[in-house]
Amino acid sequence: MNDLIQFLVQHGYGVVFGSVLLEQVGIPIPSAPVLLAAGALSAGGRLSFALICLLATAAAVLGDLVWYELGRRRGRKMLNLICRLSLEPDSCVRGTEGIFARHGGRALLVAKFVPGLNTAAPPMAGLLGMSLLRFIALDLAGSLIWIVTFAGAGRLFSRQIEGLALLLAHLGSWSVILALGSLAAYLAWKLLQRRRFIGQLRMARVSPEELEHKLAAGENVAVVDLRNDLAVRADPVQLPGAIRILPEEIESRHHEIPRDRDVVLYCTCPNEASSARAALLLRRKGINRVRPLAGGLEGWRDRGLPLEAVLPLLRGQ
Repeated sequence: MNDLIQFLVQHGYGVVFGSVLLEQVGIPIPSAPVLLAAGALSAGGRLSFALICLLATAAAVLGDLVWYELGRRRGRKMLNLICRLSLEPDSCVRGTEGIFARHGGRALLVAKFVPGLNTAAPPMAGLLGMSLLRFIALDLAGSLIWIVTFAGAGRLFSRQIEGLALLLAHLGSWSVILALGSLAAYLAWKLLQRRRFIGQLRMARVSPEELEHKLAAGENVAVVDLRNDLAVRADPVQLPGAIRILPEEIESRHHEIPRDRDVVLYCTCPNEASSARAALLLRRKGINRVRPLAGGLEGWRDRGLPLEAVLPLLRGQ
């Protein structure tokens, strides 16, 4: 038995608990390979499959409870913080909102399988006021499904996984270099994607102060709120006089946006991703005087600028 397998046999339960907990609190340490390895060891009776699932589920729910409580107490600022740190800046906030809008709390059942949603779903549940008991029940079920899937796959393919472990052991220090190199290459690729994405959306923004000055001076500015119904329900305010159009409705409703004045778009994405994408699309539709609002709704609010109450228009009701 090689040293790697011996280490996992001796410390497997702690490694499983720790890796899952660290991943759920947002540290980019993938726990799926650990679950696969632990599941493989359980096939030979060297670890208990039931105890693996119990400890991993406890760690996942514990980590998610931290984010749930932060989302409940700190609201959208906490969700935006997560997404600023995310390697998936395009989809984090908007994707989480979209999935919750379509599926509600049931999104927690699949959150662990969806990049970005994994960490963003718990604070979103807290932000939306989901009860603690309902959150625990759904998160517990979703975590268990995820853990049994990976640990079960490891148990099912135990021979192949142990064969790979033996091969890596024969490679010695080269296996460590290979693993670290692969991880570094993955992170570099994701960071490059992130930079390219942000670079594509780089355009002139209008500052909250500039927009407030225009509105106070009575200038005819069209302000467009791009948030979905779920986001509005969680935060039922808007900029004065704003009209609401979802980004996916731009194609069909762009004619509602005046072409003879400045147009300002805002959303809740920390890097104004939805606003910038919508602005690019509107420019292709011939609306050239369009800019995203720097900082979005939070940037406006943080400066103490005026907001007005709005009732969410829930579609399908």
